Amino acid sequence: MNFWQLMLAELKAIFADKAIVVTLFGGVLFYSVLYPLPYLHQVPTEQKVVVVDHDNSSLSRLVTRHADASAKINILANLGSIDEAETWINQGKAHGLLVIPANFRRDLLLGKGATLSYGGDASYFLIYSAVAEGLVAAGLDASKQVQLIGLLARGQNPQLAEQSVNSININSVPAFNPSLGYTPYVIPGLFLLILHQTLLIGTGILGAGQWRRPGYWQHATPSVLVFVRLSVFLLIYSVFSCFYLGYCFYWYQVSVVATIMEVGLFMLPFLLATGALGIVMSSLFARRDLPTQVYLLMSMPVLFVSGFVWPIALIPEPLVMISQVIPAVPAIMGMLELNQLGAGWLAVMPKWLQLWGLFAVFACIAIMRVAARQKQAKAMLS
Repeated sequence: MNFWQLMLAELKAIFADKAIVVTLFGGVLFYSVLYPLPYLHQVPTEQKVVVVDHDNSSLSRLVTRHADASAKINILANLGSIDEAETWINQGKAHGLLVIPANFRRDLLLGKGATLSYGGDASYFLIYSAVAEGLVAAGLDASKQVQLIGLLARGQNPQLAEQSVNSININSVPAFNPSLGYTPYVIPGLFLLILHQTLLIGTGILGAGQWRRPGYWQHATPSVLVFVRLSVFLLIYSVFSCFYLGYCFYWYQVSVVATIMEVGLFMLPFLLATGALGIVMSSLFARRDLPTQVYLLMSMPVLFVSGFVWPIALIPEPLVMISQVIPAVPAIMGMLELNQLGAGWLAVMPKWLQLWGLFAVFACIAIMRVAARQKQAKAMLS
């Protein structure tokens, strides 16, 4: 078989296999909607909170009003006890509570410390974070109000007192995530992981299904078969990459700073290395269902060791070193630096060269493994 006949045979084998078609085309489209869906509103706002006010003073009511005025907090009710507030949270009526201690106003005016207690349902980290942030901001506002009252009581000029209380103004400007939302933060790395995992599954199903029966793959030299298979999957995943890194990034408002040429150059060794690794791994499977099971179990560990959802410094160093042989690990961090953080090409060059090195190693191993599979098939037929 010549090159083009082999290309056509590979394409027919892929598109005639329902499992591969569903995994590649269905999976890529399905995950592009499934994963971002819970976070389309970007940041949690207006979380339901109840207040337990043991002081019932003008200052405690001021704290409650400040909390209710926060964009992240919606005060539902003022309850009589902490037990009642916990019941509301357990029943899902509220996500958090604020406890104002007795003698709150008196202690503050006397210059003593007063502690505001707050808590919430930590089952959802983003919701709990919004509750905590809103209540802390309300407490700081009340603290400034008390300081202002104290300065005025001592006869200080109102304008000077206002300036001393608000002496520092923070002008926070997000550089790489303007919306401060979850979607622009997690989507870029997650989409690369999806491309990585589905490509491994696709090559795994194709190879695991072919090694068991005779076919066109036996009539091509191992190097040509590996090259053609990589070319076919590279062609398919070039379209998927354009969909994810182009349309989906635009749709989910993910910031993009790299050029098309830079993204294409970086994605090339990533897809080739992943495809070569998929061919190597496919030679180890004896059943078609195993690649999907194995790679799905691997997805979460790969996500964490890649370093964009969990700090690299908190991951054991041996595990970090071993993970460098997985193409998704350098690819995710390199693409984030290049496409979202605005790093220059020289900054990501080591990861780019690492991907080319992985491709060279995996391609050589893939050729040897395909040759071994062809030899086994001939032995079984003879």
